[in-house]
Amino acid sequence: MNRLPLASAIVTVLVLAGCASAPPSSRPGLAPTQTCAAADEAQIAALFDRWNASLATGDPHQVVANYAPESILLPTVSNKPRRTAAEKEDYFEHFLENRPSGKIDQRFIKIGCNSALDAGLYTFTFAKTGAVVKARYSYTYENIGGQWLITSHHSSGMPEK
Repeated sequence: MNRLPLASAIVTVLVLAGCASAPPSSRPGLAPTQTCAAADEAQIAALFDRWNASLATGDPHQVVANYAPESILLPTVSNKPRRTAAEKEDYFEHFLENRPSGKIDQRFIKIGCNSALDAGLYTFTFAKTGAVVKARYSYTYENIGGQWLITSHHSSGMPEK
């Protein structure tokens, strides 16, 4: 009876068991186990409603509270990318003067592990001036410490009038 295949099988099982029981950080090329926050399309869609409601307060600080500390805003009516909370507050201080309110016209939502994308078309109505602006948008979100925050926000006016 040849014992070499049996010995080889035992060694293989022991090696695999050792790899499986080692912590992820000690296994080359493998990331630590990550827990994904549960989310569905309705929950991600509600994040725009939360952001839109913060616009209605007229308080730039409340609007900026929707953004992650490490985030970027590429706004509709400014050529300057806004990276810091102070830069975002400066933008929203002026944007809020005309009392904007947004409405989603068309959207696409994609959900990943602790991240989500909401992109599409929206219309802003400005109560102070009566102006209506149609624009494209994209929001990326990340679940940070149990809270969904905006990590990037891009908005641009529709090119065709």
